[in-house]
Amino acid sequence: MPAFNKILIANRGEIACRVMRTAKELGYRTVAVYSEADAGARHVQVADEAVCIGPAQVNQSYLVIDNIIKAAQKTGADAIHPGYGFLSENADFARACEAAGIVFIGPTVEAIHLMGSKRLSKIAMLEAGVPCIPGYEGAAQDDETLVREAERIGYPLMIKASAGGGGRGMRLVHQASELQEQIRTARSEAQNAFGSGELILERAVIRPRHVEIQVFGDQHGHIVYLGERDCSVQRRHQKVVEEAPCPVMTPELRRAMGEAAVKAAARVNYVGAGTVEFLLDASGEFFFLEMNTRLQVEHPVTELITGQDLVAWQIRVAEGQALPLKQDEITLSGHAMEVRLYAEDSAHNFLPQTGRVLRWEPELLEGIRIDHGLVEGQEVTPFYDPMLAKVIAYGATREDARRKLVRALENCVLLGVNGNQRFLANLLANPEFAASNATTAFIAEHFASDESLAPQAPAASELAIAAALLYQESAGSRAHQAGLAGWRSAGSAPWRFILKQGEHKHEIELDVLGDGAQPHLRARVGDSQVELHLLASDGRWLTLEQDGIRRRQAYHHDGDRLWLFGHFGNLELTDVTHEPAGGQNAASSGAVKAPMDGAIVDVLVEEGARVSKGQLLVVLEAMKMEHPLKAGADGVVRRVGVSQGDQVKNRQLLVEIEADEA
Repeated sequence: MPAFNKILIANRGEIACRVMRTAKELGYRTVAVYSEADAGARHVQVADEAVCIGPAQVNQSYLVIDNIIKAAQKTGADAIHPGYGFLSENADFARACEAAGIVFIGPTVEAIHLMGSKRLSKIAMLEAGVPCIPGYEGAAQDDETLVREAERIGYPLMIKASAGGGGRGMRLVHQASELQEQIRTARSEAQNAFGSGELILERAVIRPRHVEIQVFGDQHGHIVYLGERDCSVQRRHQKVVEEAPCPVMTPELRRAMGEAAVKAAARVNYVGAGTVEFLLDASGEFFFLEMNTRLQVEHPVTELITGQDLVAWQIRVAEGQALPLKQDEITLSGHAMEVRLYAEDSAHNFLPQTGRVLRWEPELLEGIRIDHGLVEGQEVTPFYDPMLAKVIAYGATREDARRKLVRALENCVLLGVNGNQRFLANLLANPEFAASNATTAFIAEHFASDESLAPQAPAASELAIAAALLYQESAGSRAHQAGLAGWRSAGSAPWRFILKQGEHKHEIELDVLGDGAQPHLRARVGDSQVELHLLASDGRWLTLEQDGIRRRQAYHHDGDRLWLFGHFGNLELTDVTHEPAGGQNAASSGAVKAPMDGAIVDVLVEEGARVSKGQLLVVLEAMKMEHPLKAGADGVVRRVGVSQGDQVKNRQLLVEIEADEA
């Protein structure tokens, strides 16, 4: 008899959909779990069966072990795949599966427990002879000990959450004066994200490459490595671009790192998929960073260059089968590159974004793979990580993969929610990155002034297209009523539109040069003139001709709001042409508003208190990250509208300051 027949995926979003795809191909039934906020999510629709496991908050749904075990028992699922994140590296969860007689598709409880602690795993790696970064990994966690050990290690140094991952609970400290505040923030973020505030300290390795080795073990004592991935391009210690193989790898270095990774896995008798992460310095010396006892976000690049399905390997190993390949049978071919599509606004310090997905239409080409969990109409909420999808490209060479990935990103239509496509496309096009020179310092040193990182006004052509679409709909409506398709007498006044983007208004005048079903229009935007010939539109795509060039434009129109997929991604415009003069007053510099939906972690001021510009007032938690909100002016706090634990909406007034007169 087989070990199991039905697999419950204890996760959500793109990874749940990814695991289900392979499970179905192998003939297994699948079960999804979902929170109340995810009732309409794609992973729920893809699964054979689905069970609601609680409210939106992760600590009441996806992190509740009992609810997931009960869902498996209720549906008859005899195996659980944890995906990544949530409970994937939780030893108690693996133990609960074992106690319930359910196969956990992952490593042993002992391996998860040891490698899930950066502190304990580093001690084990030192004992096993794996090269490690000098630092402090002791049990004493009081501030006095950490300050003393930091002085011994020297600056700059890294604070890391022992139970952490994904850049949460991690801080780079340049000098002693910053240490205690960064310890407090890292500890708080780690406690909220992982349920443990335990920290380690390490000497900061400046400008290294971040290189990780994919390892796999079975229940028969076999362990292999499947090449490496370069994950050097990072922002806030979160990986941005992952590629395989590493551009500077040599056969000798690959063998040395691979054998070190296998040694690390063997130290804990490792079973299943795991990743041993290293920092590689310019001299070729490498240091153990951590071991992740789960499938990685970036596993597709390894799949593409090895031709192997790593989820299928996980399932077969969990059934007790031997590894499909021996070490000398694993070969690498071509190059693969992956980026993470996030709901975030790179022009405003990467603020996570919430809202409804109005359009999702990625371009699928030969060599392009999209792993996603999106359906049009779903809400992107503040309760979960903002990653929406992974865009992966494969080519015979690194340049082939890079070029394909840029095109795929530029044509990946996402409307209704801001995404980071332009940031990613510009990064991939950067000469330093294209030349394979990127280290972990790449973004700070070579990309900090990129246009995708600052607000940009809409181009005249984008505003002209928006006005043309509004004109066409208005003219079409009038034609429907009166049978006069956009008709105006010659010499009549031009059409005038006022479109608002954020707090900025833009005025556009349209002259109708030729009416009918395919109107010719001339738009005046400031000092610019744009001529357009509208050929066809279907509510999703506009076909137009501009300067003799025919192209298509993705859009979505609802009431007075229009979304265009423009040069900077999701461009949202509001038609305020007929809004009464004056409108609403803009918020003063003394109004502190929520930059997104989220939960209030801390309120640091009281009404009547005097504050200074830049002073920390409120800490907001959204999408697993803490966001400090500071005073925009000197003055006196006249109103505090929230308390710790409150859920708040985007643009909600939190604190009101009566600013001092200039």
